[in-house]
Amino acid sequence: MTGLFFSYLRQRRKGLLALVLFCAVFAVSFILYHLPVRAVLYPTLFCILLGAVFVIWDFSRAKRKHETLSEIQKMTAALIGDLPEPQGADDEDYQAIIRTLKREVADNSAVASARYRDLVDYYTVWVHQIKTPITSMRLSLEKEDTALSRKISSDLFQIEQYVEMVLAYLRLDADSNDYVFKEGALDKIIEQSISKFAGEFIARDIRLNYTPSGQTVVTDEKWLSFVIEQLLSNALKYTRKGEIRIFLREAKTLCVADTGIGIDPADLPRVFEKGYTGFNGRSDKRASGIGLYLCRQICKNLGINIQITSVLGEGTVVALDLTQYHLKNE
Repeated sequence: MTGLFFSYLRQRRKGLLALVLFCAVFAVSFILYHLPVRAVLYPTLFCILLGAVFVIWDFSRAKRKHETLSEIQKMTAALIGDLPEPQGADDEDYQAIIRTLKREVADNSAVASARYRDLVDYYTVWVHQIKTPITSMRLSLEKEDTALSRKISSDLFQIEQYVEMVLAYLRLDADSNDYVFKEGALDKIIEQSISKFAGEFIARDIRLNYTPSGQTVVTDEKWLSFVIEQLLSNALKYTRKGEIRIFLREAKTLCVADTGIGIDPADLPRVFEKGYTGFNGRSDKRASGIGLYLCRQICKNLGINIQITSVLGEGTVVALDLTQYHLKNE
């Protein structure tokens, strides 16, 4: 309030200075004509009183206008409705500029949204089209069992993972709601994800330690599967020997743990940042820094808390708190 009042005084300083000047001229004129002091004092005080009343009234208007504009600042351009009543030609000009900019923002937003939808539609079709030759190649390779065919199958699987990442990245911020929450068996979701990596586990000679939990969760199965698959992909990528464990900790905290190379402590706070690859990513030129970023964004949309703990040279544990969705709805 005090800051606003002093700002108001600075803004009206010319008018206030003119008021004081007129009072001074008025008083000097009375003195020059040798009129009694009271005849000078009373009109001067009366003018000051009228000026004070005007300042109080004008400040209250300025205060209401400031409060209205402060509320408007919290809104997006699309939500801004009626502006305060203009108090002069300058206000009318500024409001005309604001309305023009608002229309321009709305037009640009509509164009950007249309382009984004076209981009998502194009890559959605592209993903489905590219899966056809991939599937065809996989079927052809199933007829052979050689070191080369197994290597090509592994490479094809990685291509499929990258294709799914492209689609997930594009759909992540789409306007349409692609999430369907329903209750389902957690083991079914996990087992479907594991089955996709069966060949990778065998090829890399990595043990899988998983015991069904019998738990049910309320979530979007497709997106949760994507998160689990990304975690399994990372675990396999950075585990040279040992095992990968999938287990429940506490009530409904799903953990994916590996005995891989671990994460440098300096990199842990930034592993969920988009494009950040860290020390491990710089040593593995294929790392994009997108996988864990997607996992965090999807988990946020699913109402799941995701955390990573790691010991360099010993392994990494990623924990998904599946109780968060229930807590938020309660």
